[in-house]
Order: sequence, then structure tokens, then C-alpha cells
Amino acid sequence: MLTLPASVRIYVAAEPIDLRRGFDGLAAAVRTVLHQDPLSGHLFVFFGRRRDLAKILVWTRGGYWLLNRRLEQGRFRLPTVAEDASHAELDPVDLQLLLEGIDLAGARRQPVWKPFS
Repeated sequence: MLTLPASVRIYVAAEPIDLRRGFDGLAAAVRTVLHQDPLSGHLFVFFGRRRDLAKILVWTRGGYWLLNRRLEQGRFRLPTVAEDASHAELDPVDLQLLLEGIDLAGARRQPVWKPFS
């Protein structure tokens, strides 16, 4: 399970990217494709053309982290993105499900409890 602070946002690229890129190539993709700052501390998720490999780029105080996840069977089911959007935003729970290979399209979320005012 991923445990992230509430201030961290998760951006998922809408289009596949060449995952032979390393730290600097993915940081450049964050700037040009996602139009975000790779040094912000947010998570940037990229998928390959076959959708069986994912890479997550994140900056911490000491440098970049690059996490890889490959499904041995099946494909990642990417979230739907608006036609003119370059990325989607996920919460940590949705990212965890996505990385486990679960299709989020059929998932139904229960209403969030809110205290009475």
C-alpha cells in the first residue's frame, strides 16, 4: 500500500511514452507532455505502448526516484482522460489498484462521509 501525504498529487500521462527513457528523459516529458514541474515532489506515472510496464518519477530532497512496475500477465487499464487533456489525476488508492492491474472503469466508490454542520 502506498502511503503519501495529502499534499502529493499523482499525474498519469494520457498517451504512452518510450520507457527506455531514464531520469532526465522522463523529467523532460513531465515538463513538455504533462506541463508540470518534475521537482514539485508529485508523482508522475507513465505507461509504455503495450501497457504492461509503468514508470513513476518522483523528486525528493536528495534526488529523483524512478519506480518500475511490470505486469507479467495482462495490461494496465488506464483511466479515461478528457480528449484535450494531457494527463489524469488519481488519488493514492486508485494508483494502487491501477498498479495491481485492476480496471478502475467498473469500480464504484461509496459516498464519502461528512460530519453534520
